[in-house]
Amino acid sequence: MALTAPSDSMYMSAGSSQGWRWSDLIAFTSAWALMMAAMMLPSATPMIALYSTVARRRGGRAVAARTTIFVAPYMALWALSGVGVYALTVWIDSLVRSYRWAHDSAPYAAAAVLMAAGIYQFTPLKRMCLANCRNPLNFLVSHWRSGFSGAARIGFAHAAYCFGCCALLMIVLVAVGAMGLAWVLLIAGAVALEKLTSRRPRSTIIAGIALIALGAAVALHPSLVRGLQS
Repeated sequence: MALTAPSDSMYMSAGSSQGWRWSDLIAFTSAWALMMAAMMLPSATPMIALYSTVARRRGGRAVAARTTIFVAPYMALWALSGVGVYALTVWIDSLVRSYRWAHDSAPYAAAAVLMAAGIYQFTPLKRMCLANCRNPLNFLVSHWRSGFSGAARIGFAHAAYCFGCCALLMIVLVAVGAMGLAWVLLIAGAVALEKLTSRRPRSTIIAGIALIALGAAVALHPSLVRGLQS
């Protein structure tokens, strides 16, 4: 289920669309959470390792358990985002299967998502989230809380910034219907470059320009959407 144009034989009445299935939701959310973990944990590893080190040096107990609690909000946010993505794709699937205008507009919707993701790279919100992700020590100094509840609060705060950095890049995978390994590795590499390279925003700017250009190309040549899926 993605913003891709199905064949004409797929048109059906609104009531005959696949619709919401709890079994599909569980399967999709599980797969989405695993994919997000594979893409995001490498860039989050420095922060996780630093938290564990700081917690140990402060003499706290149960450092391993606290580190696990610190990581849990990452997984929870990624899994919950999968619920939203599933609901969105079910709705889009219903539209595309049911209405000619939705079928014809699908490539342009994908183009709009690509350009929106590119524009987001230049926004103050993106810069704020990225600044907190790129400076884990400063983040811990300003947000430190002790104990298990403190680990959860710090983990949730940083996970929110992490999610804010990459949310639109994740939506790109769904929008172009390109959740294959090559695209997953490409997005994962872009995320890692943004978070782990120097503070100079070259990688962010390059990604933004590339997404805007790709979106414009799809808007001008809608058939490119099929090429992006391969």
